[in-house]
Amino acid sequence: MQLEERVRADTPGVGSGLVFLDSAGSSLPPQVVTDTVIGHLRREAEIGGYRAANERLADLAEVKTAIGALINAAPTSIALSDSATRAWADFFYSVPLGPGDRVLISGADYASNAIAAVQRARATGATVEQIPSDGSGQIDLDALARMVDERVKLVSVLHVPTNGGLVNPAAEATRIAHSVGALVLLDACQSGGQLPIDVAELDVDALSVTGRKWLRGPRGTGFLYVRPELAESMEPQRLDLHSAEWTGPDDYRLAPDARRFEFWESDIAGRLGLGAAVRYLLDLGPEAVYAAIAARAEYLRKGLAEIAGVTVRDLGLRRGGIVSFTVDGTGSAEVRDRLAEQNITLTVSWASSTLLDMTSRKLESVLRASPHAFVSFDELDRFLAAVAAL
Repeated sequence: MQLEERVRADTPGVGSGLVFLDSAGSSLPPQVVTDTVIGHLRREAEIGGYRAANERLADLAEVKTAIGALINAAPTSIALSDSATRAWADFFYSVPLGPGDRVLISGADYASNAIAAVQRARATGATVEQIPSDGSGQIDLDALARMVDERVKLVSVLHVPTNGGLVNPAAEATRIAHSVGALVLLDACQSGGQLPIDVAELDVDALSVTGRKWLRGPRGTGFLYVRPELAESMEPQRLDLHSAEWTGPDDYRLAPDARRFEFWESDIAGRLGLGAAVRYLLDLGPEAVYAAIAARAEYLRKGLAEIAGVTVRDLGLRRGGIVSFTVDGTGSAEVRDRLAEQNITLTVSWASSTLLDMTSRKLESVLRASPHAFVSFDELDRFLAAVAAL
């Protein structure tokens, strides 16, 4: 069975007339993910949450094993979380900062990351500075090399922005940051599940990923990868009886690995669903899925560029599965809503989400189409015809 046929057969949400182009938001899960989550919730209703979780301890451990296989990391270097934002923040807020320290953020960095950086800078006396973009829109590596010095404590690199198909040169930026001893935190929220991620090749110190986007897992799931030596030495800002052991009236012992970035309470059903999503991707063959996503995105870019009054807004030398565009004379929200009336789902990315980038390009919003491997080319043609008809 061909990849498209299999993923469509495994995805209950397709085949009913829906054209789904929002995997950069919250994708359609395969049946195995839905069955896993609902099955565990039913088991909790039968015997209680604690006992149900104890029955699945081996499966919960396997979630990290599967993630490790996907990103080439040891399971002990992975902490499960409730979102990419939480995972990113848990690491970021644990990096020591003081007066005079510098934090560098990508020009296309996401609002949550930038807000956190500004908040910590105000509290610690550190400064936040933007890494310029080059003529293609990606991180300007030469400018970054000129910016870094021993005061740079952390560089926030956005692998793929939320508002377009750009893929930043993460490995190259990491090498520059490491040349002065700075830590690199890679936001892989929009790349996990649609692009190859090998943490050994990227050499990043930490990486955050969500479950609900390209991985096609449940909402409320995500994970943090932490370089093994940091997972054994960094102290998170928040701890509980899972991330540390209470060893005396005024003492505790941190978990020996990335578990120190986890809390005891969690959505067990969601985490099992995340594991099912990652194993499903591994079973399909990640490279085949990545290629299918890339082919669909390029098909949309070419088709949209041929429609009068439509402007494709993607930047970068290398592009991923997000296709951003605007329609002359029609607001993004209106386009989204008119397409929704035809059972075509896509989203709007507003300037407030990527303020630095969108302001520099004088854009208030862009439409965002993000086709996964389960979207057929006939459905893409239907979408293109609907846009042309506007």
